[in-house]
Amino acid sequence: MTSSNKAQLKSEIMAMPAWLRRPIGKASELSTVQRIIKQRQIHTICEEGRCPNRGECYAQGTATFLLMGPTCTRSCAFCQVDKGHAPMEIDPQEPQKVAEAVQILGLRYVVLTSVARDDLSDQGAGHFVQTMEAIRQFNPDTQIEVLTPDFWGGAGAGESGQRQRIAMIVTAKPACYNHNIETVRRLTPPVRRGAKYDRSLRVLQMVKEVDPSIPTKSGLMLGHGETLEEVTQAMADLRKVECDRITIGQYMRPSLEHLPVQKYWTPEEFDQLGEIAREMGFSHVRSGPLVRSSYHAGEE
Repeated sequence: MTSSNKAQLKSEIMAMPAWLRRPIGKASELSTVQRIIKQRQIHTICEEGRCPNRGECYAQGTATFLLMGPTCTRSCAFCQVDKGHAPMEIDPQEPQKVAEAVQILGLRYVVLTSVARDDLSDQGAGHFVQTMEAIRQFNPDTQIEVLTPDFWGGAGAGESGQRQRIAMIVTAKPACYNHNIETVRRLTPPVRRGAKYDRSLRVLQMVKEVDPSIPTKSGLMLGHGETLEEVTQAMADLRKVECDRITIGQYMRPSLEHLPVQKYWTPEEFDQLGEIAREMGFSHVRSGPLVRSSYHAGEE
């Protein structure tokens, strides 16, 4: 990045509304988690995505592990995660390493997510299950939420392969199955390259078809130019596939290579959206500028 680009990005960051600026958390809490994950060469989306809430979540005994490496085979225009080159080989010891980290950190609630791995025959579904099994072996009381990609693409692309992969994870009984639609229907092509709006809704629908007792969850990241009507329609679409929980937060531009922010939604607008979501029947709602997919996940 050139010095002029750095200056432009710094200017954008300084122009962010006051409600988006917050302390990152206690250095001791951050360094402890960072040291443990670095020693084991594992990854968290908290760090890779530079989540503004990571200090708070670490202090509450919650973390989100990023499985199968830090490089994604997709190229979503909003996401901080590394992309654009070949992903790393799967570490067969990763499930064990994650389980050990969970035990050392005393985590009560764990979210497992991953980059999209369209290069793998099962898209990484089996690795999710192996990691869940390893965590339970070491930490039988720890609850596990999964936040998965859509499992479409690569070898065995299509709905039957997608269902097979989703069913594999649902059968392992996560505490919650999360898949984010991220944005409204109109903006999905430019924001979520390689994804489709209806395909993501279908992921959540398939979970309920396999096991109606598993709570489902999805998230929206606002600020790409969506309207209130479009956001309301997206929430209605989620309820049509019996999605139980929702998170709504503000998109913040990670770099000049990512999509610019079109609008900073106010705390009052997020409160309004939260009320609409509750009226629609979502059982758990988190709506606020700094809310992210796993924010306060363990309290649900």
